[in-house]
Formats: sequence, C-alpha cells, structure tokens
Amino acid sequence: MSRFWSPVVQTLTPYVPGEQPQMQRLVKLNTNESPYGPSPKAIAAIDGQNNEDLRLYPDPEGAALKQAIAKLHGLDPKQVFLGNGSDEVLAHVFAGLLKHNKPVHFPDITYSFYPVYCKLFGIDYKAVPLGKEFEINLADYQAPNGGIIFPNPNAPTGRSIARSAIESLLSQNKDSVVVIDEAYVDYGTESCIPLLRSASCPENLLVVHTLSKSRALAGLRVGFAVGHPALIEGLERVKNSFNSYPLGRLAQAGAIAAIEDQAHLESTSAKVMQTRSKLISDLKVLGFETLPSTANFIFTRHPQHAGEKLYQALRDRGIILRHFKLPRIEDFLRITIGTDEQSGELVAALKEILA
Repeated sequence: MSRFWSPVVQTLTPYVPGEQPQMQRLVKLNTNESPYGPSPKAIAAIDGQNNEDLRLYPDPEGAALKQAIAKLHGLDPKQVFLGNGSDEVLAHVFAGLLKHNKPVHFPDITYSFYPVYCKLFGIDYKAVPLGKEFEINLADYQAPNGGIIFPNPNAPTGRSIARSAIESLLSQNKDSVVVIDEAYVDYGTESCIPLLRSASCPENLLVVHTLSKSRALAGLRVGFAVGHPALIEGLERVKNSFNSYPLGRLAQAGAIAAIEDQAHLESTSAKVMQTRSKLISDLKVLGFETLPSTANFIFTRHPQHAGEKLYQALRDRGIILRHFKLPRIEDFLRITIGTDEQSGELVAALKEILA
C-alpha cells in the first residue's frame, strides 16, 4: 500500500474481468464475446481509416456515429452519448447522474462493476435481493432512491424483464434516473429504446449499449447511451471534463459500419440463440438446472456437483467458463454461448466428468 495513494484508493476493490488465458488449445466460454467475427463491412471501414490521417485528432463529438445510431433507432442525435465501451459510459453515468443524497438501487447479484463505481465516486447504494428464482422484482425498487440501474437481461443470471414492466417502473419513479444496461439485449430481450421515440420521451430513462457483444467488436471499445437530451447533456459535461476525444478514428469508422450492417447482427444473433437452446437441452439431459436466458450466456448448476469442482475439471481439459465464489451462486457456472462445435466439446467433457 503506497503512502502516496489518495484515501479513496485504499478503500477500492477493483472489478475483475473474465480471464484472458494464454493457452495453446482452448475452448473459451468465459467472457461473453461473440463466437463470430464482426461485420466484414466494419473491418473494411477500419482498414479504410488506417492511413496517414491517424496523425489528426478524431471528431470529438463523433457526429457521424451518433447520426448512425440515431437513424437505426429512430432518435435524434442529441439523444446519443458515446464512450470507450459501455464501461466508460457507465462510469460517466454514475458520476453525472447517480450521485445524489439517496442511495442508488441495483440487484444484489448483477454486474459487479456497479458497486465498484459507487465506491470510486463516493455513492451510497443499496443491493436489492433477487427473488427465489433469481428474478428482479421491480416492486422492490419503489422505495426512495438516488437512481436505479440493472442489466436487462441481468448478468450473470441471463433473466430479463418485459419492456412494459420497466415502463411502469419509470412512471412510478419519476424523481430519479432509471438506467437500463442492455449489453445483451440482441439475444431475445425487448429493448427499452422504443420508449424514447415517443413524443412524451421519459425524462428519467437512460439505455446503455455496447458493440462488444452482439456486434463482435470487443477489441474496438465502443459503447453508447441513449436518453432524453437533458440526460445526454449532463453526460457530455462529465465526458468533456475528463476526455474530450474518447473514440479514435478507427473505432468510429468500424462502429458506424457495424451499426449500419443490421443483417449481420441479426444473422449472428440468431445463430447464438439457436446454439443456446440446444445447449440448454443437452445440459438438461445431464441433470443440469439452467435459468431462463435471453443473453449470449446461460447460468446453470448441477444439483449433485459443486460448481467450483466442475469449473476446475473443465479448465483442466482446456474449457474455460466463469465461476463466482459468492453466496447463493457458488454452485452456478456462467457459460458463454460459443459455436455448435464448442458446445459439443463442452457437453462431451461434462459427460466424461460426471461419469
């Protein structure tokens, strides 16, 4: 512990991302990356910007990318905010929209970056317990709060909430912002973005997206938020007080092309959903109990085998999943949906282990 640290640094427990192991042969199903490559149009667009113009700063506003996102979703560009991946967007959200006198509310089992940001920015928070079936009960979020945030579908559980239920939450929670983190929305979840198209666009709704999952651009680091222009203005003030050039030329070019190639998104997402369905069925035959999922991962357990032991046995065979040593979920495994071939290898390994 350095004597030069600021006091807040001593209190932080940083977020731990999924492992990126350096193994020769590996079935990597631990970080929810797409098993398919990004749009070929995105790769071509990045190649097209890889020239001497890299000596110049990128557009600090990302106007063309904002326009592409707005066009796709039927919004105004003034409703779009950009950042280096959705994690940076979320950091600005916590600093700019969720730091108030009342605590922020989010699920007790959810994306573990939320409490990290609260501690970093000095924000009080309340972790609201999930239900018996690991569901988010929106009735539990009607208490006074300084903001509400949760992923839809939730991570790591994969369970989702209908848009109509979230719309009701918005109307019952008008005095603070409701942030819906839709990192995995393209695999069968209703997006809340359509709520922002109406003439009566809710002032308290912010929806956060990433291009790292369904658009397979995790290595490019692009995320965005959409909401009422007043919310976006607040985020822009925070961003421009921190980093006025968040997205480089290559990132903006690749992101625009990926956003415009909706056919590629729909095709690869459909493949993931098909593989997900088959994997859940195959695991059920082996005795696994899997939560309903509308994400590109599943959350599953075997009632007769400890999750940590299964995780380690699979790792010994070169198959990497995600395991959380936390109350209530220590026996669960979070499995990213890969290709059909990768799922086949996983199921074959589990048959061997369980035997």
